[in-house]
Amino acid sequence: MLDPELLRTFLVVERAGGFTAAGRVLGLRQSTVSGHIARLEKAAGRTLLRRDTRNLGLTADGVAMVGFARAILDAHGQAEQYFSHSNLTGLLRFGASDDLVASELPDILLEFRRSHPGVDLELTVGLSENLKTRMESGELDMVFGKRLPGERHGELVWRDRLVWAGPPGTAGIEGPVPLVTYPAPSLTRHIMLRSLEREGRLWRTTCVSDSQLGLRAAALAGLGYIVHAQSLLPDGLVTIDDPRLPDLSDLEFVLMHRRGHRSRPEQALRDAIVANADRLHRH
Repeated sequence: MLDPELLRTFLVVERAGGFTAAGRVLGLRQSTVSGHIARLEKAAGRTLLRRDTRNLGLTADGVAMVGFARAILDAHGQAEQYFSHSNLTGLLRFGASDDLVASELPDILLEFRRSHPGVDLELTVGLSENLKTRMESGELDMVFGKRLPGERHGELVWRDRLVWAGPPGTAGIEGPVPLVTYPAPSLTRHIMLRSLEREGRLWRTTCVSDSQLGLRAAALAGLGYIVHAQSLLPDGLVTIDDPRLPDLSDLEFVLMHRRGHRSRPEQALRDAIVANADRLHRH
């Protein structure tokens, strides 16, 4: 019998890339996370993670366990939903970054609403910094958005690599870099411009859109290049590997709450998002 709690820990370790990072996501000590993995390996009778002084990777059995763990936890969640009756009620004003609602987040929100029909969920979509400002002013209760590396607000869900992207077959860049970008105060825009300035590169803005749909259309039309989280890259766009483009930093996806003490609906939505984080971004 594989304990669902151990399976959840295993998936977070695989996603976060280490015990310490997984502990931060789960709110557990590193030793507790390590203990969970040891108990899971004992129950399975197999070594699931390959460890050395620098890297943590999956064994062949570990790769298989990822698939089994997801299936078991999905079935476990469905059973809990079937045999339980949620008594959660109240208004939950939830903000989500535009690129997140283009992933599996709507499906997770649909499952949440089916599990908790008494919760009145209001969704606001926008730029992370704008949503954070609205939360701080009391207009939103909870935000799923982004932060810069080194910032401390919010609960880390995953860290992503930022990449330059465009349509397949994009030719090398000559002259000023053509940019397709969100408006300020977009964090990806901030990182992109800071990287270009650091390298002394010239640029020109060819499209500004506050929606990922608009950015995707402009990029596919060949108007310019976008900077985007790699795991959430819009369909039809690919990473551009051009040594003349500057390196970019990572970006962190976080859950933010207006109050220090979460309401029961906020806690339930937080748990649903964290438990399904592997569905939100492609590896």
